[in-house]
Amino acid sequence: MRNIADTIARMARAGAPTPRETVPSRLTPLIEFGTNPGALLGHSYVPKDLPPGAPLVVVLHGCTQTAAGYDHGSGWSQLADRAGFALLFPEQTRANNPNLCFNWFASEDTAQAGGEAESIAQMTETMIARHGLDRSRVYVTGLSAGGAMTMAMLATRPDLFAGGAVIGGLAYGTATGVSQALDRMRGHGDTSNTALADAVRSGSRGHDGRWPTLAIWHGGADATVSVANADTIARQWRGIHGVDAKAVRTERVGTAVHRIWSDAEGRDVVEDWTVPGMGHGTPIDPSRGQRLGAAGPFMLDVGISSTVIAKSWGLVPVARTETAAKPSPVERVAKIAIPAATKPALKPRTEAPAGIQATIENALRAAGLMR
Repeated sequence: MRNIADTIARMARAGAPTPRETVPSRLTPLIEFGTNPGALLGHSYVPKDLPPGAPLVVVLHGCTQTAAGYDHGSGWSQLADRAGFALLFPEQTRANNPNLCFNWFASEDTAQAGGEAESIAQMTETMIARHGLDRSRVYVTGLSAGGAMTMAMLATRPDLFAGGAVIGGLAYGTATGVSQALDRMRGHGDTSNTALADAVRSGSRGHDGRWPTLAIWHGGADATVSVANADTIARQWRGIHGVDAKAVRTERVGTAVHRIWSDAEGRDVVEDWTVPGMGHGTPIDPSRGQRLGAAGPFMLDVGISSTVIAKSWGLVPVARTETAAKPSPVERVAKIAIPAATKPALKPRTEAPAGIQATIENALRAAGLMR
């Protein structure tokens, strides 16, 4: 592990965990969804008069967040009302992780059988059966630890999901413990393209069908999870789809740079969205554009909403975008400091131990690496 002191200092600057916020919930508890080996909670949102055969989107919150809080900030249930699809919000418990992070760095929770990944799959199957949803149009997205768990779901259940979107997350199978996780968050510990693709194939246990599409979202100024991880994820998923890294189209959507890779059939299979100047969190646009969500910790008002991924999934109409030149290297490099306009207002833990030990423990908890 390279320079742990620097890693901890950067993570500490991102802040300690925030307490659970009380927000109005639009979600309904999901009960009786299987054996639940990961001991997770589940919540759903089904718009009124939703017709049979509607799509399903699975949404995974980040550390310190709740299902209701993430929905309130991101605006997913608002979009579901407009576009007509169902939502599933798995939720972490403090018994599993005191910081409410999905345990993305624990192999027992990110395998096909057992643990949190299987619980999420059971919830998904229950939603499809209970509401008569379209099995061919099931998608998954998540932020940070939820983004890393999104990658686990796509890798271990490619037959269940048609597509996914990872926000500020990490590639599947590249970290199996605290030391590796810290290194990967900093963008260290490079892995070959072959090894990246092999990790996904190993997780899927011999999947021989079509692979899900993937959209990658990352802030160019993310000081918690280096933007280098976006490139690692893109390399992993391009390898899975067998697409050439040089066969890329580039567009600009507002301030965001959008790169797209298509397969031999002309299907867009990997997308990469970089939002320059954005820190660690979910990009939202509560006052302009789609008018979805609400700004708050890790919900960053940057003039573009990540719910635009619903367009690539065919859930909402696609608008024309402006073609731009290839993004400059500076747009792909994480800066050390988060701009004041986007830095989450975070509050330190209470009754934390003092001194250097406190700094280390708070940094590990903020990353979901300490239970």
